[in-house]
Amino acid sequence: MTAAAEKADPPIGQAEFIALIGTLFATIAFSIDAMLPALPAIGAELSPDDPQLAPLILTSFVLGMGFGTFFVGPLSDAFGRRPVIFAGTALYIIAAIWAFFAGSLESALAARVLAGIGVAAPRIVTLAIVRDLYSGRVMARIFSFAMTVFTVFPAVAPLIGDAIIHSLGWRSIFLAFIMFAAVSVGWLALRLPEPLPPEARRPLAFAAIAAGVVETLRLRQMQLSILVQTIVFGILFGMISSVQSIFDQTYGQAETFPWWFFFIALLAFPAAPLNGVLVTRLGMRPLVRRALIWSLIFAIGFAGTAMTGIAGRFELWLFFFWSVTLFGNVAFTIGNLNALALEPLGHIAGLASSLMAGLSTVGGAVIGSVIGQFFDGTPVPMALSTAVLSALAIPIMVVMPRER
Repeated sequence: MTAAAEKADPPIGQAEFIALIGTLFATIAFSIDAMLPALPAIGAELSPDDPQLAPLILTSFVLGMGFGTFFVGPLSDAFGRRPVIFAGTALYIIAAIWAFFAGSLESALAARVLAGIGVAAPRIVTLAIVRDLYSGRVMARIFSFAMTVFTVFPAVAPLIGDAIIHSLGWRSIFLAFIMFAAVSVGWLALRLPEPLPPEARRPLAFAAIAAGVVETLRLRQMQLSILVQTIVFGILFGMISSVQSIFDQTYGQAETFPWWFFFIALLAFPAAPLNGVLVTRLGMRPLVRRALIWSLIFAIGFAGTAMTGIAGRFELWLFFFWSVTLFGNVAFTIGNLNALALEPLGHIAGLASSLMAGLSTVGGAVIGSVIGQFFDGTPVPMALSTAVLSALAIPIMVVMPRER
């Protein structure tokens, strides 16, 4: 299926639908990237003896999100998409309040895990909503344009976080999270009716869930998609865990880091709409494969210049350019892999989305945490890790079944 949508368009216009889905996705990016400028302050206040533990405030959120994804999909298949998003958002807001008052790093990390579990609902259930309404390459195109909205937030989130830190203190970032979640989910509540009718829901019974799990994990393209998504998320989370330290400790750009990150995300922004245009012409599988090949080439190239030092004072700009390619790579991979895996599983889209995102996110968070711990004052460990992981993913995409 390569042209028409499987079902009618949602009651709202397609442009508003894409903007809404992208904004719900963006809760995740905002929750992570707005924290980046706060890491030095968090380390100094909550972990003064070991400030390098501060990035755990990011990976703990991702781990919570990964674990939460295993549950929200089946719940949304049983009770509908909207109620699960509302419940998850309420949990996210409670966790943000907890983090605001946290007096120790351990307490803040526990709150961030809970916030990750809550944010899993808008993350996963929005995937299921798109699958409820679209299929095939049209679904991949919707994902791509929603990712266009999503990619705006990594550009502005560090600037917002930096402004909040300097005016109200780093804890007030959590209040901004509450406001953003209220606006995005309020938009959903007002404008998008429940997309999963009662007759299409599946009972929350062990036998039904077990059968769905078996059906999902036996699908070859789902298995391979999970593997490649785990690798891509590992690269992304490794970059996010290391990027602030690299700009600060390696290149001495601590004060200007939010602006560097702004332009990284801004220049990567066109990748998502470009993928939306190309995917209907070339297909999902070829685009993912080519993105991984370029990821390998760029990582090897940058690692070589960083290890030899031949770039000299231009190395900062090479790192900047390479970081742009890493963000752009996500636009050409994750949405297409989601569409490939979910195409034959529309009848259990919530459960399938949960399994796929849960396994790949937890795996990617573990890989990203390990990459972050390899930081040695240079970007070389991150570049070599990216090269190795990209090289592992390419042959997986070669044997990925073609989309129908």
